[in-house]
Amino acid sequence: MARSKNDGRKSREERQRLRAYQARMALHDRRLKRRVRDNWIAGVLIVLVAVAAAFAQLFYFTGGPGAPEAEATPSPSASAQYSLPDSSLAESRDWTGTLTLNDDVELGITLDGAAAPQGVSNFVYLSQKGFYDGLSCHRLTTSENFGVLQCGDPNGDGSGGPGYSWGPVENAPSDNFYPAGTIAMARQSDKGDSMGSQFFIVYEDSTIPSDTAGGYTVLGTVTSGLDELTKQIADAGTKDGSADGSPAVPTTITGVTVQ
Repeated sequence: MARSKNDGRKSREERQRLRAYQARMALHDRRLKRRVRDNWIAGVLIVLVAVAAAFAQLFYFTGGPGAPEAEATPSPSASAQYSLPDSSLAESRDWTGTLTLNDDVELGITLDGAAAPQGVSNFVYLSQKGFYDGLSCHRLTTSENFGVLQCGDPNGDGSGGPGYSWGPVENAPSDNFYPAGTIAMARQSDKGDSMGSQFFIVYEDSTIPSDTAGGYTVLGTVTSGLDELTKQIADAGTKDGSADGSPAVPTTITGVTVQ
């Protein structure tokens, strides 16, 4: 029996509805896959940004512990006043003295001239020349396992130095562990010959990963007064409340003596 016109029309409409339904389902599936892909990419990007931020925080300060990195850029007259001393100045012996911050925080220090002859010679030379007097400590970090106060930049922002740079790294710990009281040299990331005048004081046990240039030159230790540095400066945190920035308590080197 021949089909009626109504049956043919109904069949066509059903096929059209089926095709429309299939098209909607296909579009839904594509959108769902795209959403899953976009969410996955966003998640990866978030993780990468977090990791990058963490490493930036770790590797600034020394120039290599924020931003900007420690440079050898001198103040206007520094290059005419200072030159890298010979490593023999350290005399392969211990040097003792006092590093005073804000007139109130007196840190007893001991420098190991045998373990870090160039680093100690440099610190002794600049101290005896009065280079450090009145310079600020421009950077404080407050992260867990990374607590340092960075000082010794004539520009006050992490970009300055004495007009020269030196290297390579000396006396760096093989396990990347810097116990509280460590005094070490700041430098740029991956540049072992970028040390100048900037140094950092570790006020709580810290782990600072090495880079291609190695670790960080350890000059010596704070033998007394570290608790006052923590109480009067570090405990106040940074100006903007971040884990890496300028100290909330303005900090100035008001005296350095070594002998």
